[in-house]
Amino acid sequence: MSHKAYPTDDPAVVTCGLPYANGDLHIGHLRTYVGGDVFTRALRTLGQETAFVCGSDFHGTPIAVQATEEDTDPEELAMEYHERYQETFPQFDVDFDNYGHTHEGTNRELTHDIVESLEADGYIREDEILVAWDPQESQPLPDRYVQGTCPYCGEQARGDECDDGCGRHLEPGEIEDPVSNISGNPAEYRERTHKFFTVSELADYLSSFLDRLEGTANARNQPRQWIEEGLEDWCITRDLDWGFDYPDEDELVLYVWVDAPIEYIASTKQYTERVGASTYDYEEVWQEDGEIVHFIGRDIIQHHTIFWPAMLRVAGYSEPRAVVASGFMSLDGDAFSTSRNRAVWASEYLDEGFHPDLLRYYLTTVGGFQDDIDFSWERFRERVNGELVGNVGNFAYRSLLFAYNNWGGTPDADLSEEVETRIRSALEEFRAAINNDYSTRKATEAGVELAGYGNRYIQNNEPWHLIREDEAEAAQVIRDCIQLVKAVSILLSPTLSGKSEQLWAQLGETGSVHDTGLDDALETPPAAFDEPGELFEKVEDDRVDELNEKLQERINSMADTDHNESDETDEATDAVEPLSQERISHETFSKLDLRVAEIRSAEPIEGADKLLRLSVDIGVEERQIVAGIRQLHDIDDLPGTTVVVAVNMEKAKLFGVESNGMVLAAGEEADLLTTHSNSPLGTKIR
Repeated sequence: MSHKAYPTDDPAVVTCGLPYANGDLHIGHLRTYVGGDVFTRALRTLGQETAFVCGSDFHGTPIAVQATEEDTDPEELAMEYHERYQETFPQFDVDFDNYGHTHEGTNRELTHDIVESLEADGYIREDEILVAWDPQESQPLPDRYVQGTCPYCGEQARGDECDDGCGRHLEPGEIEDPVSNISGNPAEYRERTHKFFTVSELADYLSSFLDRLEGTANARNQPRQWIEEGLEDWCITRDLDWGFDYPDEDELVLYVWVDAPIEYIASTKQYTERVGASTYDYEEVWQEDGEIVHFIGRDIIQHHTIFWPAMLRVAGYSEPRAVVASGFMSLDGDAFSTSRNRAVWASEYLDEGFHPDLLRYYLTTVGGFQDDIDFSWERFRERVNGELVGNVGNFAYRSLLFAYNNWGGTPDADLSEEVETRIRSALEEFRAAINNDYSTRKATEAGVELAGYGNRYIQNNEPWHLIREDEAEAAQVIRDCIQLVKAVSILLSPTLSGKSEQLWAQLGETGSVHDTGLDDALETPPAAFDEPGELFEKVEDDRVDELNEKLQERINSMADTDHNESDETDEATDAVEPLSQERISHETFSKLDLRVAEIRSAEPIEGADKLLRLSVDIGVEERQIVAGIRQLHDIDDLPGTTVVVAVNMEKAKLFGVESNGMVLAAGEEADLLTTHSNSPLGTKIR
């Protein structure tokens, strides 16, 4: 890879984390895929040769478990969802150049070649490990057939990953107090021979790789802690019937995270086989230092910044140039829950008649890609009505309509120096957003802000008055506005992929806006075009009320089903969560640093209905903490309140605001924990 500014002379490939082919997609899933698509289109707008590839993940325990539950074949189950994804992604203009799946022959061949390279170079060892075993069913328990306690943070975890806690990858046997998902009984551990990739030998390389890695800060910084703590060798085989066999082994299959990222190479190779190496050569990217960019979710950073580059290094492939990792996404302040139908499904969004560009815009601009973001229909309405209808759409329509009514198209006048300078500035903002920050949000905002400038420009110059007094001057103003509209269309084309194409056609331009480059933004617009139409429609308040009612009815219906199917419980105990049966040691509890503190100030966070930015005095310093208590407390009453704060929590970003600690509260009403007497600020709670 070059690490030069885009566009470079080397071809690029953009990939997205593979979706498990075992469930429908909701809008939270789409965040990564829209992000990858917008970035790919932005690179092409800069003039970068780029392929966009992905595929469905067919292997792994989740699919095997679900197939067993549904009494079907894992391949048939995965193929059903794979075909749904192939239909869904294009409906949101997520336009992969190739979308394959991990069970295809291309991926099998490449996976076996890479594993054999690891073995030939001495990076595979065998070891006896303790594997969970279900004594009742008399069978081994692969990772996701096991639940227990994470040995690092104490949270509930599955056998291969602490997905609800620290997010750390777990090796077989690491999980504490394992329980079989098959029988619900305590699992036993028995010795089995497995294969290990000696990642620990590559620690120096991986440290230097992270020094070179571009992308989001979370993808660069989070893995450093794992390297500093000492890398463990990675068990790459599983006791499972579903997946690729380990080469020349009958009883073991490869861990899903071996063959899943190799699908990136396989999918790129399939693209080359379809279009020809003269059009796009996958070997130039993967074996001759091309520009490799991964768009992923935050929960799979370790796989893409430790295991994956280590495999590529040993097997002789190019390392990624950038890893761009998203934050989490919530729904109206709470987590998505597919089991409780608490989600806005991709198909549901389209069935409601909304244009896909509205969601693409929301997902791209509501927060930075690595920030945690929240979706609500209210906020969706606000962004559509305020930024798309009121700003972008309003400027384009009023400018084009005035030009059409008075000149039949673009007036015959030269572009003013002021407007040309402003357009050039927007183009540079776009370039910098992609090159410096990998920020599709900032790149999109360059176009939105240019439309805002255009609105102010046309309003301040009032061509509807000027035309009666000085037609030439009015023509100059509108000539500038049409050029601004053209530039906005190009700048917003990566995000508003369909609407920008519509605007391009309204300008009378030929071809596709997606075939243009940034410099085309200053090319003279066509002299004639047809009467324009409005690009966007407002989302009305009653429409939002209707959508919220549908969501709540669905959640309530699922809750009622759960209640009806569950055993009756005593009313007095039904109001609180049951006591946890899992015990922790005094040593584990002592690691939590709880301090007496006082809230000094509280203020709302823009766009976050439930969050407050608190300044909290913990005796030795003041800290900024984000707390989800906005709707449960009077903001003016909070300053002066004594609280209990967990001060050694990892820092987090919520809606772009850093939170350095956690304020403790009880129950759904967020009853703030405090002390009985006046303990000094900073006093440790034991």
